[in-house]
Order: sequence, then C-alpha cells, then structure tokens
Amino acid sequence: MKKAPATSNRPGAKAGAKTAAPQTLDAQVCFALYSTGLALNKVYRRLLGPLGLTYPQYLAMLVLWERDQVTVSEIGERLFLDSATLTPLLKRLQTAGWITRTRAADDERQVIIALTAEGRALKAKARAVPADLLCAAECSLDEMESLKQQLESLRGSLAKNA
Repeated sequence: MKKAPATSNRPGAKAGAKTAAPQTLDAQVCFALYSTGLALNKVYRRLLGPLGLTYPQYLAMLVLWERDQVTVSEIGERLFLDSATLTPLLKRLQTAGWITRTRAADDERQVIIALTAEGRALKAKARAVPADLLCAAECSLDEMESLKQQLESLRGSLAKNA
C-alpha cells in the first residue's frame, strides 16, 4: 500500500502540501529553473548576437523601448538588478551608441538613460526576437503565457518569503 504524502506544517504552507522533495538533482525545482535558464540564454545568444546585444542588454533595451528617459534605479527595479550590475552594462550600451547617460539636473545622484536614434532603430531590428523564441520553445503562445504567469507568481511568493 502506498504511503500518503507527508504534509508540511510550516507557517504559510498550503494545506496538504508535500514536504521537501528528495535530495536528488532532478527533483529540484531550482535546477529545472537554472538549466532552463541556461538553455534560454543559448537561444537568446543566437538570436541577439547578430544585433550586437547580450541578453541582459536586451532586457535593458526592452525597458527603454517601453519608456524612454528613465533613471538607472528605475531600470534596476524593472530588471531586479542593482546599479553596480547595471552601470557596466549601460556603459557598453552607450559605447555601442544606443543610449546616452546624463546626470539629472535637479539631482546629480540620478543618471537618466535615454535612447539615441540608433537605439530606437534597434527596436525594429529586434522585432522578430519574441516570435523566434516562441518557435525555439516549441510551444503555443497560450502555453508560453501560462508559463510566464506561473513563473511570475512563483517569483512573487519567493520574494515575499526571502
């Protein structure tokens, strides 16, 4: 007879939740996310290489394509990155001619990031990236949206309990 799954009595645990997964690599959600991230980065490297962008640079450009002239801290909040990580990335985008970095007139501690004409033009060149990624993932748009929602929910729970 099969033993019923043990439940956790940790604070915040859902009723009927199983206890921790066995300590094997393949049983770990963290490894599934990590290894999927590695595979995702390989696909993005192939898609973004011809554009001259790395994946983190692409994410920063996505933020700027949504809303131009934002502070470094605003980009950091959107990408969950600190300014020490963002600064070298933004300097490389500036060297490539896609952005400008200027100190805010009213607060010199803030740096405003703005797209150049070349940076705005890059958006059109990158237009096919989302569709190409969807093809590489071999799943439907609905499946990808569902996965994204699940990951965002997981991220929110983990951030809340970190």
